[in-house]
Amino acid sequence: MRKIPNSGNLRMTKVAYPLGLFVCLFIYVAYMKWHWASATQAFLGIPEVATGARRGQQFRSPPGTAARGPEVFYGIMFDAGSTGTRVHVFQFTRQPGETPTLTHETFKALKPGLSAYADDVDKSTPGIQELLDIAKQDIPFEFWKATPLVLKATAGLRLLPGEKAQKLLRKVKEVFEASPFLVGDDCVSIMNGTDEGVSAWITVNFLTGSLKTPGRSNVGMLDLGGGSTQITFLPRFKGTLQTAPPGFLTSLQMFNRTYRLYSYSYLGLGLMSARLAVLGGEEGKPAEDGAELVSPCLSPGFRGEWEHAEVTYRVAGQETAGSLYQLCARRVSEILRNKVHRTEEVKDVDFYAFSYYYDLAANVGLIDAEKGGSLVVGDFETAAKYVCRTAETQPPRSPFLCLDLTYVSSLLHGLGFPGDKVLKLTRKIDNVETSWALGATFHYIDSLSRQKSPTL
Repeated sequence: MRKIPNSGNLRMTKVAYPLGLFVCLFIYVAYMKWHWASATQAFLGIPEVATGARRGQQFRSPPGTAARGPEVFYGIMFDAGSTGTRVHVFQFTRQPGETPTLTHETFKALKPGLSAYADDVDKSTPGIQELLDIAKQDIPFEFWKATPLVLKATAGLRLLPGEKAQKLLRKVKEVFEASPFLVGDDCVSIMNGTDEGVSAWITVNFLTGSLKTPGRSNVGMLDLGGGSTQITFLPRFKGTLQTAPPGFLTSLQMFNRTYRLYSYSYLGLGLMSARLAVLGGEEGKPAEDGAELVSPCLSPGFRGEWEHAEVTYRVAGQETAGSLYQLCARRVSEILRNKVHRTEEVKDVDFYAFSYYYDLAANVGLIDAEKGGSLVVGDFETAAKYVCRTAETQPPRSPFLCLDLTYVSSLLHGLGFPGDKVLKLTRKIDNVETSWALGATFHYIDSLSRQKSPTL
């Protein structure tokens, strides 16, 4: 006799299969949510990555995530400078309860700077997109939504008329918001000079280990850009704090410590802006009726053209009977008079110097062009005297070298550095660029960590 199937078992089978599929789906969804959340746990212990970020995204790691091992995080910082736009893609790891470690950096630069597109902002888009593509290639897909994307503009945009600068920033923000990365309301901004100096100070002290080891001596930072120059250090003497002019002291909270820094940015005293001032030009304006800018800092008989901030100037040397160096130094002193603050403590602090300090020293053989090196402040004056004396009788390979070296020598003396003070010049520490970008990325994410989510 044919057996009749057990209808009860059949009903159980019909229920069990969908139930099993639902349980599997639930486990998969739960795993994916944990995976995405753990990827976004910020490297400084941020409970939510971006309060107020676009689309209201908020991420949390489940309890005990840190115990599973080192966390991996990324940050993207665009440096919009006066001569170019650069992207830094940073990868970090962090052991539970420890200070984060930078494990990789990708760097790419494009010219010209954003300010070159002030009159046609749409032309800035391809370059920004090209740099964003670099970040996409470098960061694994699953980290995109959790990776903060930030652009900070420096002196190039600070020198533009306000409305032109804001139009450029709005265009960049549009491009950023169309990207897959984490974009906050403050993702695009003009960096004030003090923040630039402080961020560079964070970078160099992080890379030298000073921020990781409490009690270890901090180092100072000198940066010479095209439009501005910065000095930042941590004072140890009360006299420095008491005599600092208003606006020269700033507080920094980092890694659960507070630092009281001497930091100032001199806008208009970057090498290119100072060069224009020494030549007798005015920022952003062509010479009246195309007249030549005649300067005692150029070789006698020299004539040529120089482009700065999208303006082309006709420049010429000046026929004189005196020493080219002495005449140039006198002109530079007129430009610097009463514009920089001198502080005695700089002679007692170890300083790193970057950017055009490095480029000029390498140009005249004071340091190795690839590896960098150390020099004393007086070496700039010695080099200036030699280059200027040579330029009196033969055309120099660089017409502005006498001017630039004389300016740097005078600037350092004006800041209080004696001739025998040793400076360390480098582009990289442990193969990482010594720009402000790393410090600014740390500071940005650290600020997110201190923001309390309304959902907590």
